[in-house]
Amino acid sequence: MYQRIFVPVDDSTTSAAALKEAVRFAQDQHAVVRLVHVVDLAQFFWGGAEFIDTSELQKSLLEAGRKVLATAEAEVKAAGVQVDSELHQTYGERISRVIVDDAKAWNADIVVMGTHGKRGFDHLLLGSVAEGVMRMAVTPILMIRAE
Repeated sequence: MYQRIFVPVDDSTTSAAALKEAVRFAQDQHAVVRLVHVVDLAQFFWGGAEFIDTSELQKSLLEAGRKVLATAEAEVKAAGVQVDSELHQTYGERISRVIVDDAKAWNADIVVMGTHGKRGFDHLLLGSVAEGVMRMAVTPILMIRAE
C-alpha cells in the first residue's frame, strides 16, 4: 500500500522516533524510504553587513545537515530498507514548503515525521514545520511525538 515513505529528519528526539517508526513501516510494507533534511542558510546571511563573514557558519550548517542525513541513512540501511536522501538548501523559504514540494516531486505515498507538540507561546514564537506540512501536503501524514 505505501511503497514510498518520505521522512524529513533533523537531530531531535522526535525525528529519531519518527525515523524508527518509518523504518518499521517500510519493513512491513517492503517500501523505499527517502530522507530529507532542509538547511535554511538565510538565518546567517546579512547582505548589508560586509564586515561579517557568514560563509563559515553556512558551511557548518551544511556539514551538520550532511551528518544528520548520513546517520539516518545508516540506520535505515542497517534495517535492510532501501533508502535515498537529499539535503536541501534554502534562503528563507518556508522549510515546510520545501518538504512538501520534495514529497510531491518524489511521489511519496506517505510522509512520516516527528512533531514537538509545542503549544501556546512557544508555538507562537517558533511556529511548526510539522503543522506547515500538515496544512500543505497532499499525501497522508503520520505524525510521531516522542515522549
